[in-house]
Amino acid sequence: MANEEDDPIIQEIDVYLAKSLSEKLYLFQYPIRPASMTYDEVTHLSAKIKPKQQKVELEMAIDTLNPNYCRSKGEQIALNVDGTCTDETNTYSSKLMDKQSFCSSQTTSNISRYAAAIYRKGELHLTPLHGILQMRPSFTYLDKADAKYREREAANEPGDSSQDEAEEDVKQITVRFSRPESEQARQRRVQSYEFLQKRQAEEHWVHLHYYGLKDSRSEHERQYLFSQGHGIAGNTELIKSPSEYLMMLVPPSVEEEKDKPVAPSNVLSMAQLRTLPLADQIKILMKNVKVIAFANLMSLLASGTDPTAALRCIQQVALLVQGNWVVKSDVLYPKDTSSPHSGVPAEVLCRGRDFVMWKFTQDRWVVRKEVATVTKLGPEDVKDFLEHMSFLRINRGWEFKLQYDEDFVRKHPDVVQRQQMLWMGIQAKLEKVYNLAKEHMAPKKQASQAAAPLLVSGEQRVNLAIAKVKQSYGQLEQDFRKRKAESQAFCPMDVLGVHIKEEPLSDEEPMDTSVCDGLNNGLANGIHLEENSVDSLNGHLPVQERVTQELRAFLVATFRRQYVLTLNELKRLFNLHVASLPPGNLLFSGISDKTLQDMVLDLGCKQIMVPFPPQTAALPDEQKVFALWEVGDMFDQHRQILLDIFSKNYRVRRNVIQNRLAQEYGDGIDKQEVDKILKDCCVSHGGMWYLKGTVQQPAS
Repeated sequence: MANEEDDPIIQEIDVYLAKSLSEKLYLFQYPIRPASMTYDEVTHLSAKIKPKQQKVELEMAIDTLNPNYCRSKGEQIALNVDGTCTDETNTYSSKLMDKQSFCSSQTTSNISRYAAAIYRKGELHLTPLHGILQMRPSFTYLDKADAKYREREAANEPGDSSQDEAEEDVKQITVRFSRPESEQARQRRVQSYEFLQKRQAEEHWVHLHYYGLKDSRSEHERQYLFSQGHGIAGNTELIKSPSEYLMMLVPPSVEEEKDKPVAPSNVLSMAQLRTLPLADQIKILMKNVKVIAFANLMSLLASGTDPTAALRCIQQVALLVQGNWVVKSDVLYPKDTSSPHSGVPAEVLCRGRDFVMWKFTQDRWVVRKEVATVTKLGPEDVKDFLEHMSFLRINRGWEFKLQYDEDFVRKHPDVVQRQQMLWMGIQAKLEKVYNLAKEHMAPKKQASQAAAPLLVSGEQRVNLAIAKVKQSYGQLEQDFRKRKAESQAFCPMDVLGVHIKEEPLSDEEPMDTSVCDGLNNGLANGIHLEENSVDSLNGHLPVQERVTQELRAFLVATFRRQYVLTLNELKRLFNLHVASLPPGNLLFSGISDKTLQDMVLDLGCKQIMVPFPPQTAALPDEQKVFALWEVGDMFDQHRQILLDIFSKNYRVRRNVIQNRLAQEYGDGIDKQEVDKILKDCCVSHGGMWYLKGTVQQPAS
């Protein structure tokens, strides 16, 4: 009722059904006309129809005097179609493309629900349509042009026509007698495309006369769009119940349901899926998703599904990897099948894919080259295996798709133990097939046995460390109060004159390594001033110097390994380093970006001003690039030349680097040395070389 009040009836209109033209009324849909063919300027030169096929052909005149008409193109088209000769068969008698042909095609097989409406004096008159035809440009004149071209080519070919005729006269003729046609052969012939085309061609055209919009005959015919009798006798079809009337207006579409395309055999809707047995449902889902967590699988099944039954079924078609379920290889590659890429039998593919799955039970990362080396399979097959269960990370390898499911492992230890036994059997089989050494096949510490830190991201590890600090904060506070009570007899700050300089707030945001705001209340760099002074009296270095030493040691070790780092990557590595430290470490006090950058520059590193392109998507921290300027080995000068090149270029080809090094050192530098410095500082992508961390590309 509320909806009816919000949407009041403004006017009631009587609807009438006109049937005078119901068997003759067609709707023509024309394409968008060019500017040289506006509606008022179009003249129908001819029109014809094949009633049985509901096929119409029209010829419309083009206004060649319109300023939008290109006369030179019109002449060229006419010349290509008719040539230079003039006869009655010419398509364009005026030597100009002055007309255009259109041919119809049906838009839908069921037009019973469509009608033409006309409104007059508060009455709406509906006339059912007999057909809806789309008019499309016809290019049959191009076929005529090709035929004429072939005739001219044949006439110009050299040769003695009389001799050809003589040869044709003595040509041997073979006479054949057709045998009786069987009923099956006749049905195939009648249903063939050639026969249907022949039948359509046999129907004669019925020529029509076109009347313009304002012609008196058009005005007369237009009156038939109105219902001739407004009384009850003239509209007996409308004396029905509302449901029957609605059924007449919109009848059930039987034909269109038959014409709906059949879904592929491997496509199943969720409604159809849930009609199958539970085992079949899980098998089909696993073949499609390849990897899934058990909780997500239960959400896809019908509500009320027994988890125990689902667990029993999924173990038949999948294996447990890092707490998640991965479809078995023999489900994807059934017996007697082969690889679509290399033709390798299914048995070999299953072994190779099992090796990839086993590698992911040991670590989150797998290197494609190692898999290809061990399995001896083609690159496309190996790529398929990895794409089933992992994502490609640039410069790192393939990472397992899903995070380690600790919740499932904790709730179902019996299933985990059973799966571990299965993997031990698979491992023994792989060891025998691929002749791998024992040390390479020895499994790492199981993920369920306190190996979670190896299976979580860096951000999660930082959060875990922060949580541990919060737990131990109460104990630390008690220790502080005890030490404070012991040191009340003297003022260490006055004795030693030690003062820890508090770092002023910078414009840049500090890195997200602080424990919590409450820990730094009344603290300098996270440590109470009194506690710092006690440490100094006991012979320890001041806190600030210890923080500096630890930070310096981390940066030296990092740049010795990496040589080139963006600020963003350096912060990520620092977060991972902090997460690995024991709770309460000094580095948990928080290091600002400015402090980190200043320390990097103090170590002898230099900031490389890489000219990023204007449209780059790199973040500001990704555009700050730092490089270790001097390592102390024989390649220092080579690396400095390389870094100088990248201070002027965002990306460089290898030959540019080789030429620059050759200018500095002549021919004394070989390929191995160039490869060494490129590996230290650069990464290749798309045939170009970039400094590490500066290449921008989406993850695969």
